[in-house]
Amino acid sequence: MYSISVDPGNQTIPVNTVYCLGRNYAGHAREMGVEPPAEPVVFMKPATAIRNGDSPILLPSFSNDIHYEIELVVSVNDVPGNVLTEDASKYIMAYGVGLDLTARDIQSTAKKKGLPWTLAKGFDGSAPVSRFIKAGNNLITMNTMLRLTINNHIKQQDIIGNMIFPIPAIISHLSKYFTLRRGDLIFTGTPEGVGPLQHGDEVTVELVDIVSFRTKVQKL
Repeated sequence: MYSISVDPGNQTIPVNTVYCLGRNYAGHAREMGVEPPAEPVVFMKPATAIRNGDSPILLPSFSNDIHYEIELVVSVNDVPGNVLTEDASKYIMAYGVGLDLTARDIQSTAKKKGLPWTLAKGFDGSAPVSRFIKAGNNLITMNTMLRLTINNHIKQQDIIGNMIFPIPAIISHLSKYFTLRRGDLIFTGTPEGVGPLQHGDEVTVELVDIVSFRTKVQKL
């Protein structure tokens, strides 16, 4: 069973499905050579991609170009179908921070061939996450900051208010197509500044002043 830890109370919540948003910050879309999307770009990772963020990041042998992508991660309760955007926030269970690790070389090859990104995005350990903090009391605002630091150098930093599609709109959109269940995770997209990880890197991943984790990168 793959699960997350939710505070207060250190609850263990099993993870069912991991939904991910691509190109949800305009700067990142442009650094990837595409225009910001007119509607959410959705892909998935299996639950087996989840790892405790404090564990080492293990670079797989099948790729020579694993990239970091910091993201705000939302855990939801059961969500009814076709929920309205204005009602969607009530179904948020908790917030955390994570990395959408991407085998960029494999993804680039897939894009050129018009193939899915699953191998590049969904491999074991490709979704390290922090502990989660129960939603409520205006925990998250539009000025909440994401920050990723490697070897004491800031590589990614932006406020979540710069998302193209805010969290309620994401939940509403997903609920049109999928049955969202308690424990499902939503990776909400990454700001610009993505890049490769190297063996020995020390990585700090922060939802600033809310939750964070630190880890090291190792080559398998």
